[in-house]
Amino acid sequence: MNDLSHDLHYPARWWHALDDGRIQCDLCPRDCRLHEGQRGACFVRMMERGRMVLTTYGRSSGFCVDPIEKKPLNHFYPGSSILSFGTAGCNLACKFCQNWDISKSRDMDKLADEATPREIAQAALEYGCRSVAFTYNDPVIFAEYAMDVADACHDKGIQTVAVTAGYIHAEPRREFFAKMDAVNMDLKAFTDEFYVKLTGARLQPVLDSLVYLKHETDVWLEITTLLIPGRNDSDAEIRAECQWIVKELGPDVPVHFTAFHPDYKMDDVPPTPPAALTRARHIALEEGLRYIYTGNVHDADGGTTICPGCRIPLIARDWYLITSYRLTAQGCCPDCGTAIAGRFGDYKGQSGRGRIPVRLGRRHAFL
Repeated sequence: MNDLSHDLHYPARWWHALDDGRIQCDLCPRDCRLHEGQRGACFVRMMERGRMVLTTYGRSSGFCVDPIEKKPLNHFYPGSSILSFGTAGCNLACKFCQNWDISKSRDMDKLADEATPREIAQAALEYGCRSVAFTYNDPVIFAEYAMDVADACHDKGIQTVAVTAGYIHAEPRREFFAKMDAVNMDLKAFTDEFYVKLTGARLQPVLDSLVYLKHETDVWLEITTLLIPGRNDSDAEIRAECQWIVKELGPDVPVHFTAFHPDYKMDDVPPTPPAALTRARHIALEEGLRYIYTGNVHDADGGTTICPGCRIPLIARDWYLITSYRLTAQGCCPDCGTAIAGRFGDYKGQSGRGRIPVRLGRRHAFL
């Protein structure tokens, strides 16, 4: 779809008609059943003229060039730049959402830019980005658009990254992640009670997505858990999560524990103390995970990639700035030869360390 001006309601996939005249969305476990003109919980998938349409195809809340470490991905071509964008809406209802102005938006004015898949791929090349990220809100809900962008990117040698909560049914999960090269998945907590009460979702489908990605795809996987004081930060819950990751996914999956700040419907909860992140990191290391990071706080130790063989720092970071890089091009420790899990290549210095907003608009209308 190269001309976006004529139809903003793009034919959607993964739905079926019901006997009572409604349609059911089969994209995620919410299984929304819609009457004519009604939108799903994500707000961007709706029934129109007896079919399901995606109302945000080709439109974005904005584009930015980021360091890959902001996704966060620390083992996927560290130091490279990534062109990031999202749309609006979400299929979860997190009361603590840190991007609520975008993910909870029902205001299409939030969609301030537009671009075709080929325009996005071309822009990534022009801005020197090694990859494109579907982020800010969950790309599951704009899967058709993200998958088309991924195809256009792969045609130009650009890799693709999904930052997602992983709340998706098995069939679309298989098709969607087949288009991705790397994923950072939010594991928001390790109890179903947390998911039900604070996100409106369930834990098991997320665990299913993690197991699928690790064992049935070649997608590079990293996990992020936002630690919220008094909600999901107990030693017992952190330990249970880490034990599950080691058992079901293996010790080499990088895990990021990040700090919560008061926002959206949980603005009465205090920020996460840095000490809580350090404690979580120590628990994870005790349980056998090899690559543990902290985020949203200034923590040099928590940002450094350590060799699990000889415990030498290999990639030192100050926030998103790489201050030292010692990995070989093959992704090995130069001292003991231990192979570091991830996707690496020739490191020629960091492309950038800050977010740079960019405007695509109609830059490539004739591609």
